[in-house]
Amino acid sequence: MKFIIATAALAVSLATPAFAQDGEKTPFNGPFVGAILGYDNVRGAIPAGPSAKREGLLYGGVLGYDVNLNGAVIGVEGEFTDSDTKYNVGAASLRTDRDLYAGARLGGQVTQNVLLYAKGGYTNARFELHDSTGGTFTKTGQNLDGYRLGAGVETTYRGLTGRVEYRYSDYGKYQGVNLNRHQVAAVLGYRF
Repeated sequence: MKFIIATAALAVSLATPAFAQDGEKTPFNGPFVGAILGYDNVRGAIPAGPSAKREGLLYGGVLGYDVNLNGAVIGVEGEFTDSDTKYNVGAASLRTDRDLYAGARLGGQVTQNVLLYAKGGYTNARFELHDSTGGTFTKTGQNLDGYRLGAGVETTYRGLTGRVEYRYSDYGKYQGVNLNRHQVAAVLGYRF
């Protein structure tokens, strides 16, 4: 009889933490919002010159929704970012403008609070060409459609999330040259 009572007491004590976890939020599940800050590198626009600046600061925001299915995470997200990246070659410069992204991500929990993921989707970026050759200033801009692929790691603690990711975007041709960008971004956010 003592053995049965001891076994029941042990089973209850082991199950109690599991019951407590059931009342807690599931990590990487539900809506989220975040701020993006990172490194932006645009390639292929204007040949490099001595004053060319191909790199810049990436900044913006993200919002999305994830579903955690026993450690497998599927989600959708949208971003609005901008960058101070520009090329300066003589009297001409190519400037980046806003970049819109909508896509999906798929990941897996490595531990309770760490997620590894891959992402991909549609991106639309605006680029502007400023030219003051011959004393006259002209400004032309174009919205370019493309795709984005990326991968990253995310961690969470009490609703706060932090992630670091690499992203590659390809926009096709602009002014006869293929445009793409490489970014490394940090995202600090909150999950509701």
